[in-house]
Amino acid sequence: MSDHSTSDADPKGPDLTKGIPAAALAESAMLAGHVGDEEVLLVRHGGRVSAVAAHCTHYHGPLAEGLLVGDTVRCPWHHACFDLRNGEPLAAPALSPLTCWDVTERDGKIVVGNKRETSPRKIARPWSGRVVIVGGGAAGFAAAEMLRRRGFAGSITMLSNDSAAPVDRPNLSKDYLAGSAPDDWVPLRDTLWYADNDITLKLGCDVTVLDPAGRKLTLHDGGTVPFDKLLLATGAEPVRLPVPGADLPHVHTLRSFDDCRAIIAGAGETSRAVVIGASFIGLEAAAALRARKIEVHVVAPEKRPLERVFGPQLGDFIRALHEDHGVHFHLEDSVTAIANSHVTLKSGGTLEAGLVVVGVGVRPRLALAEQAGLSIDRGVTVNEYLETSTPGIYAAGDIARWPDPISGQAIRVEHWVVAERQGQTAALNILGEPTPFRAVPFFWSQHYDVPINYVGHAEKWDSIEIDGDIAGRDCVVRYVQNGRVLAVASIDRDHASLDAALAMEKQAAA
Repeated sequence: MSDHSTSDADPKGPDLTKGIPAAALAESAMLAGHVGDEEVLLVRHGGRVSAVAAHCTHYHGPLAEGLLVGDTVRCPWHHACFDLRNGEPLAAPALSPLTCWDVTERDGKIVVGNKRETSPRKIARPWSGRVVIVGGGAAGFAAAEMLRRRGFAGSITMLSNDSAAPVDRPNLSKDYLAGSAPDDWVPLRDTLWYADNDITLKLGCDVTVLDPAGRKLTLHDGGTVPFDKLLLATGAEPVRLPVPGADLPHVHTLRSFDDCRAIIAGAGETSRAVVIGASFIGLEAAAALRARKIEVHVVAPEKRPLERVFGPQLGDFIRALHEDHGVHFHLEDSVTAIANSHVTLKSGGTLEAGLVVVGVGVRPRLALAEQAGLSIDRGVTVNEYLETSTPGIYAAGDIARWPDPISGQAIRVEHWVVAERQGQTAALNILGEPTPFRAVPFFWSQHYDVPINYVGHAEKWDSIEIDGDIAGRDCVVRYVQNGRVLAVASIDRDHASLDAALAMEKQAAA
């Protein structure tokens, strides 16, 4: 499930049950070793020593290569953050805790003992009542999980219009679509988890009316669901192409588990696909289809793929990378019609296609918030606590436009990790623990064996500063406006990406 290589070799480093010299572990240092067959990370922080599992619980990133910040460690791959004292995952994308071991330090030695039972911090007197979450994506799931983790004893109802329980959506355009991840990697939790945590999950459920004054929701079947506090996490939906043939059965968007399985089925029946749109979804789908030995043509109106986000230098690199893997680009062009066996281009030509994947962007699902009279500004307007214009109603994920302390502007970001972290923050605020959302936006994009990490948010910039070699796949790219670094993209510079995120956090807190 990793987009980096991992090893199944025997655990490396010292046997920590036999101990190491205390002097071998300086303050704010990490040391990887093992206990039996399990890899363990020793960390000295704040004068104490902790022993935790050596790999992130998200995609198995090596925490020894991560970043220590106070009593926490951050994963170098996707910036998950863990509490070293109890292993708790403090920031998504990791949602499961690290295993912890007992540690003793005496007579000049540090010795690791048995695994120890740990539990996350509970809120002393959490608010209790009825919480309803509209949405079954990243933000909704992360909120429900955090509510129970922090000790919320009230009722939780999740209303999702999807047919599947919450899934690891980034995997749908990456490993799972490429055929390198099994089905059981895709759900965020198995179905028993919802029952075990007393969470009512209603799938295939459309909410048609939100009554803020009456504190209730009306469903598509006429039923009603009351709430005391509400989280809107309705997400986004793919933009549909307004061209003839866009509704043909071999034409697909990629958002849900069902979408992904339909594309996989279609790939098994053809040798040639057209991807419309050089978006992240479009290009990751192109890479995944190439892994399945499908001939892929990408049609997009831009001069360079992803130039709007990454700039021309990385855009050119990404195009060359895909071309090296056999992808054919038809840029500064568009599709005007789709037929059963081909697509027609605006430039006048046609391309054979037994499978068409449309990745031309998404739009936030705002209809429910608009109907309810919530404040809207190209998204649902929320304050720093993710509360909407109506007290007790929160919004998170793709629909939320929040005040970003880094740029000083209100922004809306369609990234998986942002949605998860906003869901977690909204849950804390619902519980009555005032927690401003100040996380630095982060996402990663995978193109074959090249992962690109991106922290911050830059809609425009004055200059691009490049440290390293983009073509050599070893670089940091900074996007600067008015002398301030607004965002940083990187390839194979994981620690620099973590450092950049921490610097932005400090800037936001200043």
